[in-house]
Amino acid sequence: MTNRNFSELGLAEPIQLALRSRNHVIPTPIQARAIPQLLAGKDILGIAQTGTGKTAAFALPILHKLSQKDRHHGRRRPRALVLAPTRELAIQIGDEFGAYAKHLQLRHTVIFGGVNQKPQVNALAGGVDIVVATPGRLLDLMGQRRIGLDAVEFLVLDEADRMLDMGFVRDVRRIIAALPVKRQSLMFSATMPGEIAHLAGDILAHPVRLEVTPQATPIKRIEQNIYHVEAAGKRDLLAGILGDPALSRVLVFARTKHRANRVAEHLGKRGISAEAIHGNKSQGARQRALKRFRAGEARVLVATDIAARGIDVDGVTHVINYELPNEPESYVHRIGRTARAGARGVAVSFCDPAERGYLRDIERLIRRRLTVIGAEPAAAAPDGRGTAEMPHGEPWRKRRQPGNGRHRKPPSNRGAGRRRAA
Repeated sequence: MTNRNFSELGLAEPIQLALRSRNHVIPTPIQARAIPQLLAGKDILGIAQTGTGKTAAFALPILHKLSQKDRHHGRRRPRALVLAPTRELAIQIGDEFGAYAKHLQLRHTVIFGGVNQKPQVNALAGGVDIVVATPGRLLDLMGQRRIGLDAVEFLVLDEADRMLDMGFVRDVRRIIAALPVKRQSLMFSATMPGEIAHLAGDILAHPVRLEVTPQATPIKRIEQNIYHVEAAGKRDLLAGILGDPALSRVLVFARTKHRANRVAEHLGKRGISAEAIHGNKSQGARQRALKRFRAGEARVLVATDIAARGIDVDGVTHVINYELPNEPESYVHRIGRTARAGARGVAVSFCDPAERGYLRDIERLIRRRLTVIGAEPAAAAPDGRGTAEMPHGEPWRKRRQPGNGRHRKPPSNRGAGRRRAA
């Protein structure tokens, strides 16, 4: 049973006012199911893919419960802690808390690495109720005695499987060890690998399990296509596809930081406005790139997987996997950046012969075959124009290709060397 609208969920009137000002009337399935359980004091294990509205699913009940309690006397201390794997996701969560708490007397701050810590330290010194943090910087500030977690009543682990991918699980356990035993804990994850299930068993007390979609199942509104192409032909193929003006806001994913830079530079030379975002970029550069992409000043954003779950940009029309990810779950998170808020989306992937093992893993995970596109579109002219159309267009004739050659899958470096990215 689900509620018909937010007004039936029993949230405080200031939160209802904030919801109405954002035209949020009907909760998503994860929101409708999670909010009543959280208001009732239950621990939650939520399995939900990106784009399902899970930030509001935990932010709204936490804000409600904090607003109903008298604050401790003296300086404010953090009463809610949200852990996120990437800077972008932490900032996004912080923005959501700020929007929903607009009419409440609650303070929040966002803590992440890659920037000067002084503003974050000053915010903590002034007293906050809610802290959204990446694990690395939070541990640094804990070690400096800049923050205490002994008053935390609510703990949220968002994108827990991404924490595992990035090698943060040990840091998360260190942080949790500093929290009060008596607390309400929430964990959200798009997938449930064994180590994350074990972590859930350690930190959640008799949790309510909420699974709004099958694990790692891509949103049904996304049209998913695959191009079999030699690695050397990918740049021209990408430029040709982008010759279609219907691709108005495009996320392109590469596996490495170097490749992301090279692809963005190549597109710029072809007259296609593009930015690159990855872990080697400073936080200021990453935020400027996102700002240009959101504003439409950059038509294409080329990203590594650090951005797969941390970018919340409305109106992404297409996701292009320039290189297939070596972890099939990352494919789901990448393509989830399109088809947001009820819209439809298109995901196009390039697969060279060395990546066919990755493709098999992806298709096994999502339990379907991607639609193979046969004929390559003409390359774009230097001014960025071309004759390519999207898969429903005439030049993109569909034909099946075997694509079942036996190629060894390169080894996965899961979690290696990624911690500094957050």
